[in-house]
Amino acid sequence: MDRRRITAIGVLVAAAGAAAAVTLPSFAGEGAAPRGGASAASDGVAPEVVDALSRDLSLSREQAAKRLTTERRAAATVARLRTELGEDYGGSWLSADGSQLMVAVADPARADRVRAAGAVPKPVDRGVRELDAVKSRLDAAGGQASPDVSGWYVDVATNSVVVLAWPGAEAAGRRFAEASGVPAGSVRVRAAAEAPRPLFDVRGGDAFFINNAGRCSVGFSVVGGFVTAGHCGQPGDRTTGANRIAQGTFTASSFPGDDWAVVEVNGEWTPQGVVNDFNGGTVPVNGSTEAAVGASVCRSGSTTGTRCGVIQTKNATVNYPEGTVTGLTRTNVCAEPGDSGGAWLSGDQAQGVTSGGSGDCTQGGVTFFQPVNEILQRNNLTLVTATGRSAPPSEPPAGGGATAPPATAAPGAPPAGEQAACTGQVSRVGQIAAGRAQNQPDGRWFRAAAGSQEACLEAPEGALVAVRLQRFTGTSFETVASADTSGGLARLTADTPAGVYRYRVVGLDGAGAYTLAFAAR
Repeated sequence: MDRRRITAIGVLVAAAGAAAAVTLPSFAGEGAAPRGGASAASDGVAPEVVDALSRDLSLSREQAAKRLTTERRAAATVARLRTELGEDYGGSWLSADGSQLMVAVADPARADRVRAAGAVPKPVDRGVRELDAVKSRLDAAGGQASPDVSGWYVDVATNSVVVLAWPGAEAAGRRFAEASGVPAGSVRVRAAAEAPRPLFDVRGGDAFFINNAGRCSVGFSVVGGFVTAGHCGQPGDRTTGANRIAQGTFTASSFPGDDWAVVEVNGEWTPQGVVNDFNGGTVPVNGSTEAAVGASVCRSGSTTGTRCGVIQTKNATVNYPEGTVTGLTRTNVCAEPGDSGGAWLSGDQAQGVTSGGSGDCTQGGVTFFQPVNEILQRNNLTLVTATGRSAPPSEPPAGGGATAPPATAAPGAPPAGEQAACTGQVSRVGQIAAGRAQNQPDGRWFRAAAGSQEACLEAPEGALVAVRLQRFTGTSFETVASADTSGGLARLTADTPAGVYRYRVVGLDGAGAYTLAFAAR
């Protein structure tokens, strides 16, 4: 999608300018809003949209419907004026109440055309194409922006491009603008305490990729990540989402014998207590009560979507070419490659993750799933539900299965068998191995005022792990303090100036789960 074109033709909601406003036409003949409902002008708009607009903008449903009518007419007016004004079109925006359309014009002689269309002309120095060109220069120089700069955008209401910088670091925004070579006066630097990051939902059934190669499906969201099939990946394997954005790391896996795995996601992904229904929506997960033999069950996977059937037997053993897996549940639901790991629901209750099967979704078949309660219990995980978080099962699931392998620390847990000895204002856990490194918190950085910073890192016995406090210097992160676990807990303290920092956890020898706690005093 061309963001520049959106800027050029979009109708932006902003405060009205100082010029006298002209109210948009009332659109006679479109009908008044009926009592208790949306107007005919909002036909085609879902009632949920009208309700949400009413709720979030503090409007009645009639006012919300009227606003939608006005906005639709304004969009048509903008499309005509943009074509007619050409290079002189400077952008457009609606007043805060949505009743007035403002149109910027770079040639005062074109103002009458704007008025004739029912909009308010606003004289400006630059057309929107020139503003877009300025922003393109900033985009090209984006790699030079420091963490103190959170973004930039075209602001047609002020006829400029705005660069957002952290309060007190506006100079960084000005340096970035100057380095990009944009014309003087075309850019404004505005202070904003913003640290945006992409946000993606983890949903049952969605596709994910392993080491940018094989594809599987998400089972269920758990605190810190999700569960899936063990044959999909091994500890340390990296995952990307269906959008090919870095997603997480396999932290535990068992196959054959069992067929389950745990993936810990990074801070850009949010586990949600829902499953993709592959019909444009989601269905809620409200618990993990085990369904009986004969109960209906539905499976969601990234290859064949949602398919349903019944539970035939439990505690089934399957002799795969890779080895025997026990304790599975057999169903008459079909599945195909890529559906592996996907979610199984009976009503709104989580049942398991897809293991394997026979047949396909053209001729039909048999499919087995690994019970989810066993995965939660083995790994001390907490299922994320649509209404909140449900506690992990306190007892092993019925039906038996293979003997559990040694416990592996799961997302959110300290190293197995140890109490967390490190405490602080912020705590993070992860998996590390020799030769690997992770940035914390969540692969990002944080801001700290001048003062003392303290950190504590604990790692499993036999592993040597280092923690380094690093400060951003304007071009790179440089280490200002470090410690390692050669003597047990790694502790560091540093007196630091205000700035942007991160912790870097480095595996030197061995592997396992670590806990990092840190605070600024």
